[in-house]
Amino acid sequence: MTLQGEAAPEVHALATLVHLGRRARQAQDKAELCFIAVNETHMLAPYRQAALWLVDQGVVALSGVVSVEANAPYVQWLGGVLRHLAAGGLAGEPRVVRPEDLREADVAEWGDWLPPEALWLPLSPVGRHFAGGALLLVRDEPWTPGEAGLLGEWAPQWAQSCALHERHPLRHLWSVFGSTSGQADPRPPGTRIRAWMSRPKAWILAGLVMLAVLPVKLTVLAPADLIPLNPAVIRSPIDGVIDRIAVVPNQRVKADQRLLDFDRTTIRNRLLVAERVLETARMEYRQRAQIALSDAPSMAQLAVLQGQIVEKTIEVNFLRDLDGRSTVLAPRDGIVLFDDPSEWIGRPVVTGERVMVVADEGDVEVEAWLSPANAIDLDDGAPVTLYLNADPLSPLDATLRYVAHEAIQRPDGQYAYRVRATLVGNDDRARAGLKGTAKLEGGRVPLLYWVLRRPLADARAWLGV
Repeated sequence: MTLQGEAAPEVHALATLVHLGRRARQAQDKAELCFIAVNETHMLAPYRQAALWLVDQGVVALSGVVSVEANAPYVQWLGGVLRHLAAGGLAGEPRVVRPEDLREADVAEWGDWLPPEALWLPLSPVGRHFAGGALLLVRDEPWTPGEAGLLGEWAPQWAQSCALHERHPLRHLWSVFGSTSGQADPRPPGTRIRAWMSRPKAWILAGLVMLAVLPVKLTVLAPADLIPLNPAVIRSPIDGVIDRIAVVPNQRVKADQRLLDFDRTTIRNRLLVAERVLETARMEYRQRAQIALSDAPSMAQLAVLQGQIVEKTIEVNFLRDLDGRSTVLAPRDGIVLFDDPSEWIGRPVVTGERVMVVADEGDVEVEAWLSPANAIDLDDGAPVTLYLNADPLSPLDATLRYVAHEAIQRPDGQYAYRVRATLVGNDDRARAGLKGTAKLEGGRVPLLYWVLRRPLADARAWLGV
């Protein structure tokens, strides 16, 4: 009974090792294998934390963590420590990590991140499918030789399972072309090729491959509209309040036709006061000039009064100029493009603020907004097709003029690249303000890429990989 009681822990440990080996071989994917390495290894020996490090990927799994944040300070520090340990020759058998194995800076920071006792389990490379790595286990109690030996038997089993898992998709793909039994086909090569070509699924696969590499034009769609090509932008010439809009949206105007008037009450009051002050300064100057004929000290005051007169004259001229600019005239013939007039009347504006546009109705170009998800390589002069909402069956042809190098925020809150295209020929249907959808054509790509480009991009954005 005593022998059986002493052997019971060893039998349990061996059974656990066999169980973990079976779990590793039956893992569905590499993520499950990594989970087993850092979490279920606890069944062989207790530990507080575990980290799995692979040569070609860095830190890929941590115990108790669903996913590893590569930019986290702890992961960055731990990756540097594990790379140093691997470069320091800690290979072969498991061994306890000593302070002399670490860099001086890592020894100082070790206590902030990990318990004192660490066991290094090297994962040796397996063929071309597994480049190797290591499993680091840390806890507060020292590691015993028995635990190190048991974990040393578990590490190569996990590495073999990882290598077999990496080879599995290739074996499955090869089964489409030949026997799945894994044994060599004794038939001559010509016979094997004819037998393979006689299979319907082989022809289907060949057709799918040819269809997948078929070159097609890479195209993207973007919301677009027709905008004036060389518009005359009407901006506020003064700081003030708009009193009257003399035109309506889309009205045809002639050059020097009145467009809008500003409220002149404030300007005219200031002008009236400035004119009265100027008149008073002139009268005082004339009085001082008469007194100066007999009073020499009064002669010195004439230069001061003359300066005040010049200053007030400049102010009066400035206010008269502002009063003249209170009426805005059309700089050219064309149509007026702006929002609802009722939204502008009574609205305060500042100098330089855009109010409306006067443009030639037929002199237009295409403006499209390309979302970052649809940003592809577009060459200057690439074909652009505009499908107007008003007439979608008769598209307009254009050529790409430029694509903005930086995405800007649109009024709807979305970021997009501004695209401008020049219309080909003259078309009476092209009028400023019409909206539609632009199709932009890039280079030729395989059909498979054309089909999977957006799904893969959306999946990558959603998964964050």
